[in-house]
Amino acid sequence: MINFDYLSKGLNALARAHQMSAMSGHLGASVVAGYFVGEQRPDLDPEVCQGIEGDLERVMRGESVFGKKMMKNAKITDSELFAAFPKQLPNEILIDGIAEALEKNISKPRESGHNVIFASLAIRALKEHPEFATPAIVDGIRKLIALFNNAHPGSGNYSKAKGRIHGDKITLPEEDDTPPYTDVEGMAKAVLDEVIKQDPQINREGYGGLVHVNNHAAAISDLAKYGYDALVPRAVQSHRHHMRLWRNLPNLVDELGPAPFAEHSPYTAAYWTSGKVSYDHALLTHRVKTMYGFEELLEAVEDAPREQRAAEKLRFMM
Repeated sequence: MINFDYLSKGLNALARAHQMSAMSGHLGASVVAGYFVGEQRPDLDPEVCQGIEGDLERVMRGESVFGKKMMKNAKITDSELFAAFPKQLPNEILIDGIAEALEKNISKPRESGHNVIFASLAIRALKEHPEFATPAIVDGIRKLIALFNNAHPGSGNYSKAKGRIHGDKITLPEEDDTPPYTDVEGMAKAVLDEVIKQDPQINREGYGGLVHVNNHAAAISDLAKYGYDALVPRAVQSHRHHMRLWRNLPNLVDELGPAPFAEHSPYTAAYWTSGKVSYDHALLTHRVKTMYGFEELLEAVEDAPREQRAAEKLRFMM
């Protein structure tokens, strides 16, 4: 299991992230997700647990690119994000306020779905552990989600010649072969099919990659699971737009080379002990969120063969 203390520390960081930047929500979200991976897989190999906790400690020490390294003028440090708040009485009713904040920006993809990813992780944590639903925690998370109200969908790399372009400046074709899903199960199946189809010779870069297509979908599935069904239709429609932006990116394998992938699944000790664990500028805060999100999508479908094929390709996102 993953140490329970990471859950409260991650919530603290989510609640303070607005003092740094919207993207600083990555830090707390990764720590919350890391704790929940241990709940999803209570029989994890001890070396896998150690590896995950090692990632979380690196994030809390300030090694994430989304913290002070990005916002050099921030008046708070990465480690200070995780500090405990003064004691307050919790109030479970306050949790709905996070969904109310999300309702204002959920109709469009915002920064590769991070508005939904951060809000959904916080909602799950507080619904399952309402003792942490204090005014300071909930108000801080609401402020974080509000930072996405006017955010663009993210950006994509459209080649060396064209460079990176924001998704709100891209005109998608009227029709493409993206599955026409309208509910959580259809969305989950569509994402798992993309996981299955991963090929190093297809190297797209942008909109958070398949990692965020995965995590965005998982966050929406959790909104439905924790009682916010009214948000789901617009969220799924927004996710499909995110999916279409990513799928319509050009294959840049000739410019970038083959897409990298891990030799082992992150659920095996070999992944963490091989000496080949990647700590690139983004994977540190995305690895455990992707493991968490992948498990949530598996839970949203009832198709054992599809789930097995997708599980075999998870390492291509690692």
